[in-house]
Amino acid sequence: MKNNYFAYRTLIVASFLVLIVASCKKDNKSAPTVTNATPLKFAVYEQLDSLIYRQIFIPIPTIGTVTLSEDFNALLFDTGSGGMVIDASGIIPSNLITNKGFNFTGDSTVYDGITITNQTDSIQYGDDANLYTVYGNLAYANVTIGTQGEGGIINIKRLPFLLYYKATDNKGNLSPAHDFDVFGADPEYDLTFPNNVILQSPFNLYNPGTGLTKGFKIGPLGTSNFSDAYSLPLTDNVITLGLTASDLSSASGFTMTNLQYDSRYGADPVIAGKINYNNKTISANIVYDSGTSGYSYIEDNTAAKITTTLPQGSAVSATLNSGFNYAYTIVPNEYLTYVENPGVSNLDVSIFSIDYFINNEYMLDYTDNKLGLKNN
Repeated sequence: MKNNYFAYRTLIVASFLVLIVASCKKDNKSAPTVTNATPLKFAVYEQLDSLIYRQIFIPIPTIGTVTLSEDFNALLFDTGSGGMVIDASGIIPSNLITNKGFNFTGDSTVYDGITITNQTDSIQYGDDANLYTVYGNLAYANVTIGTQGEGGIINIKRLPFLLYYKATDNKGNLSPAHDFDVFGADPEYDLTFPNNVILQSPFNLYNPGTGLTKGFKIGPLGTSNFSDAYSLPLTDNVITLGLTASDLSSASGFTMTNLQYDSRYGADPVIAGKINYNNKTISANIVYDSGTSGYSYIEDNTAAKITTTLPQGSAVSATLNSGFNYAYTIVPNEYLTYVENPGVSNLDVSIFSIDYFINNEYMLDYTDNKLGLKNN
């Protein structure tokens, strides 16, 4: 059982992307026949907690040669961050883990196919009112994503990720183990370590094959498969990895937004637009974030410096500069929304939660740095 998690990264430390150039050679053999690849469809766990907190988790059955326990063999699928982050507890021996860091000497150590380096960093989730800091080290391993026989499955060789040894709130209190196990799917680079290794989405490191564009799409999720059962069943065909020409065509129904790209930070999933609520229209920077559960957040510079909850029956709508429109009405247990002044949160980004994904679709094109949204 995972605790509820309000995910939006507030700290970026990044450097330049290291380009890897592959070489080739000529020979006298005939060129092989090119076969178009087929998109992979991944199953996810859909969790419901306390009636309002919906979350989706993608299976990660193995890291290195370690088979993960069913208690933490799935990571929160998060379109509001980029990069894999996972607690070391239960993965490496407990005598290697302390509240001050990992217990080894030298540049690195290896345990069951997991290389832990001495390069440290931290990442923050939430905002000033509810800020959590996750402390860890750069690690590498072959990582399996998906479950054999239940949707797609891939193995990414030597995936860089943040293996963390502790997480604390803004008062220094320790969070329970695995509270911040995250599969960041957005195109940003969450961290760059001193050796220029970038923490980015595992999906962004996967080549889907000939004829497909690097990226994924998700949803609509619906509500019928969300469960509070201790042992959740997998829901098939939720995430599609690898985009076809049809997905990216104007006939697909997706409204595409060009994302701002920087070689140091990746592509920023924050999109400019306007939000209307309580018959008031404000300019806004917006993220559609599958990792935020329970409440959406409207950041309003003219709001009082307290966090308030919009009453039931309130209508909220957003129009992006790209032309995409999204609207909802707050009802019991669904589309709950906070309004706050950025002076309280110290984050001038409005967040539409996983509620968006219940009835609508989302697509990321990593190759051309585009984000697609679609109403259903």
